[in-house]
This record gives sequence, C-alpha cells and structure tokens, in this order.
Amino acid sequence: ASQVLGTVTAFSPFDARADAEALRKAMKGMGTDEDTILKILTSRNNAQRQEIASAFKTLFGRDLVDDLKSELTGKFETLMVSLMRPTYIFDAHALKHAIKGAGTNEKVLTEILASRTPAEVRNIKQVYLQEYEANLEDKITGETSGYFQRMLVVLLQANRDPDGRVDEGLVEQDAQVLFRAGELKWGTDEEKFITILGTRSVSHLRRVFDKYMTISGFQIEETIDRETSGDLEKLLLAVVKCIRSVPAYFAETLYYSMKGAGTDDDTLIRVMVSRSEIDLLDIRQEFRKNFAKSLHQMIQKDTSGDYRKALLLLCGGDDE
Repeated sequence: ASQVLGTVTAFSPFDARADAEALRKAMKGMGTDEDTILKILTSRNNAQRQEIASAFKTLFGRDLVDDLKSELTGKFETLMVSLMRPTYIFDAHALKHAIKGAGTNEKVLTEILASRTPAEVRNIKQVYLQEYEANLEDKITGETSGYFQRMLVVLLQANRDPDGRVDEGLVEQDAQVLFRAGELKWGTDEEKFITILGTRSVSHLRRVFDKYMTISGFQIEETIDRETSGDLEKLLLAVVKCIRSVPAYFAETLYYSMKGAGTDDDTLIRVMVSRSEIDLLDIRQEFRKNFAKSLHQMIQKDTSGDYRKALLLLCGGDDE
C-alpha cells in the first residue's frame, strides 16, 4: 500500500512561523488557549510540527515542548507532547520508558515488537543506540526472562523471511510441527512456536494458519491460548494477530484500551499518535467491522475535555 492510509497528512498552505506565533500567543500571559494548541498540532503532520518547534525557538528563544509541558497538564499534556515527539525516535522512546525503573511494561514491548516491520525494528535498534548510548537487546534481556524473553530476542533480530512465493510443502510441514508441538503434546514445545512465528514470512504464515485450522480444527489463536500463558501468550497472540492484519490488531488494542471500567490512556495515546500517519483509516475500518461501533463513538464516550477534542481530531471522521 503505497498510499498513506493515515488520518493526518501534510497541511497546506503551511507556514511554520505563523503557527509558532499562534502557539506562543496561546500560551503567553494569563491562561492558556488549549483550543488553538490542539487544533494546530493535530492538523499538521510530524515533520511540520518539527518545523514549528524550530521556528518557535528561532522567534522566541523558547523550547516549544517545555512550554507545552509547563502550560498543560494531565492526559492532554501527554497527548500534545507525544504529537511533538519526532517520528524517528517515537518507538525507541516508548521502549526506553517501558524498561526503565521499577517494573517493566511488557504491554509496550509486546505491542511495538509484534507490530513493527523488520526494517522498522532495525531502525529502532539503531536510534536506541544513537540516542541512549545503550544496546536495546541487552536492556530488554536484562528485564525479561523465559520464553517471553526468547521470543522478544527473535523479533529483535528482525530477520523474518521476506515475502515471496509460498511453498505449500513447507506450509504443510510448519502446520504439522505446530500441531505436534501444542495440541498433540503433553506439555508444549514453546520453542517451535517461537521459531516458526518469529522467522517465517507473513504470506507463508497466513497460509500456515489456514492449514493449521484444516489439520487441527482449531484456530492457531485458540491453541496458543490453551497451551501458553502470561506474557508469552500475549506476545505470541499479538504476533499472530499482526501477521493476519496489523490494522485489525491495533483496532483491538484501541478497543481494549477503552472497554470496561477505566481507560488505558497511555496505550490510547501511543496508538493514536504512532498510527495517525500510517494506517489509522484502516484501523478505523477494522474497528467498525469488528466492534459494531466506530472508533470515534468510543473515544467520544470514553474521554472528555480538550483531551477528547484532540483525540477526535486525530481520529478524523465517524464511521457510523
């Protein structure tokens, strides 16, 4: 898909200095004009936001992100600051914060490493080293263990086979191996799941999942659910879902970030911002198809204030 199916695209006619001036005015003196801030930042793409930050410093000698942090609060502040984070560092930054301090945020490790392409993962590792002068794999292995750790390391190698002609014989073989490693075995041979799900091409695995269903009578997800548990189970399921459809995976991630009591705002913000220029339109379509309501409706119902206003602008339309 060469055309971008995001909701945020380059704004035209764009004038970085005019935007910088409007933002300064919105934050200067008593009170803050949140409306202006959120309207500008949600309607410019990331590259344009960086130009605005640069113009802001040129004109006023002030750091735009620091000003946003001192003028705004709570989830709305987190969202605006996330929008300002340069795209190239977004994932590395999220991973850094997922593995620092007390407790590792396995949810973030799982979401990013299951959903990013091998090229994106290679890039994340490079940026991590550049920006934080640390080896991402070392950091992750230091904070994780067991088969969960092994699967993360496999994904971090970013050596998934590229898509090519699918060999039906190998498809059959992999499906049989998975069947024998799980359903037919007392106990589970996790390593087989890790190797096959972590290294085979996307087109090959899609065929393997179909073949698996034919051989076993189960969806591969049902088997993973029964045969594994904890963080490994969540990671393997995320990988399978992303192999089937990345937009469907993110639609589900967004749905569960808002479903039930309380909202997982960190996940909601991370996904809305990181996918806004990539596939948020596709995600919206999958959301509508799979959850009998639109993403727009769910955000509307689940959030409030300027935070809600900004999220709805990032979401774009309502798929009634």
